[in-house]
Amino acid sequence: MSHSSRRDFLGHAGLGLGAAALGGLGLQLDVASAAELEDPQAPRQPHFPAKARSVIWLHMAGAPSTLDLFDYKPELVKLAGKPLPDSFAKNLKTATDGGVGNLLATKRTWKQYGETGAWVSDFLPNLSKQVDDIAFLKGCKTEGATHIISSLKLHTAGLVPGRPALGSWVQYALGSANPDLPAFVVLPTGTGAAGGGRGAVIWSSGFLPAAYQGTAFRKGDSPILHLARPEGVIDTEQRNTLDLIAALNEHGAITRTGDTELAARSKSYELAYRMEKSAPEAVDLAKETAATRELYGIGAKETDEFGTALLRARRLVERNVRFIHVISGAPDNSVDSWDAHNNLEKNHAVMSRSVDKPIAGLLADLKSRGLLDSTLVVWTSEFGRTPYGQSGNGRDHNPWGYTSWLAGGGIKPGSYGSTDEIGLRAQTGIVDTYDLQATILHQLGLDNRKVTFQYQGRQERPTTVFGDVIKEIVT
Repeated sequence: MSHSSRRDFLGHAGLGLGAAALGGLGLQLDVASAAELEDPQAPRQPHFPAKARSVIWLHMAGAPSTLDLFDYKPELVKLAGKPLPDSFAKNLKTATDGGVGNLLATKRTWKQYGETGAWVSDFLPNLSKQVDDIAFLKGCKTEGATHIISSLKLHTAGLVPGRPALGSWVQYALGSANPDLPAFVVLPTGTGAAGGGRGAVIWSSGFLPAAYQGTAFRKGDSPILHLARPEGVIDTEQRNTLDLIAALNEHGAITRTGDTELAARSKSYELAYRMEKSAPEAVDLAKETAATRELYGIGAKETDEFGTALLRARRLVERNVRFIHVISGAPDNSVDSWDAHNNLEKNHAVMSRSVDKPIAGLLADLKSRGLLDSTLVVWTSEFGRTPYGQSGNGRDHNPWGYTSWLAGGGIKPGSYGSTDEIGLRAQTGIVDTYDLQATILHQLGLDNRKVTFQYQGRQERPTTVFGDVIKEIVT
């Protein structure tokens, strides 16, 4: 590959390879140590023994109604069609000007499953079989009732763009466990804007060096743009070119004591060279058995894309990628992600079918391969949905009470926390997104208060000044 096209590839901001640091090195010298800039992907030790080696974060973009998935409320069924009682409406600030509609009961059939007795609706028949490996956090809450604000807070602990995603902090704190692949990979699926219009901002490295931002893998056999060698260039020619560049940079570094840019540039070229083989192999499903592909729903129209992403996630975990962020978008044009202000039944039927079998398959596959104990699977969204809706057949945004869940990676199964009788507000076991982030870091062996980065004269950390580990669910 030519020097010019290689630099174009490395600087491609939307794909965020470790090499993307090149574009920002000059700006980051005042906030990053020389060692970090010279080899930002070098493996580093955690603060204490980790329970999890990797994270697979399943982001349900658009916000599903957990009142119709996991949080069964008989009282809401009794009150259906009535106005929101004054006792619940006190100090209620809605995200829309239209106010509050009448209460809306779930239309689903509910059962308790497994030894933990977890409630799951018939929207998720496959996942219901995996509940004994899941810790349901039923008292979740966040800030803001708009997709953009709450999505940023969920992923970056900030309410405005500019802060690093959690996966970027994990890379920064632990480095890479595989020198041939990015440590933070993003697998977007479906149509519509990822994370409610956020796009790459929810996997940005923010004020951290650009080497730490997420690398988005595309569909198909070539997961990263500009990765393959141009036609007519053989491996020997490319290897000789890289060796010459490295030698020239090494010679130039002699007279530039303390300037790590050249060393970082050479390392990023080498990473891109190694990824020409490692990245396509990591996402190649050809060697997976027919049974495994069927387990994830690959080949079926409704589940093929999300199932493919989750099987790729499992393969990346096997190759020691630390953080894989999978985004559930709309599988077809009949719905717009999970954002069900209208016709929730149709919306959630489509969205649930697209993810139910693949997620259940992922958990079962990880467990059968002995990987679930060392892999933390996270299921969440920017917020939940209200027990009422202005349209009469959909639900509005609810940052005050909803369900997320964790599985594997040293997590105790069961249900923790609750919302009130109608599922509007978190009532017990309240978990803020900061607490969720702190718990994920803890399972990776990191103290969220000790992961710091100096920026604009202050010590920044992943969860700003908040975040407590949810001790009740960790082993």
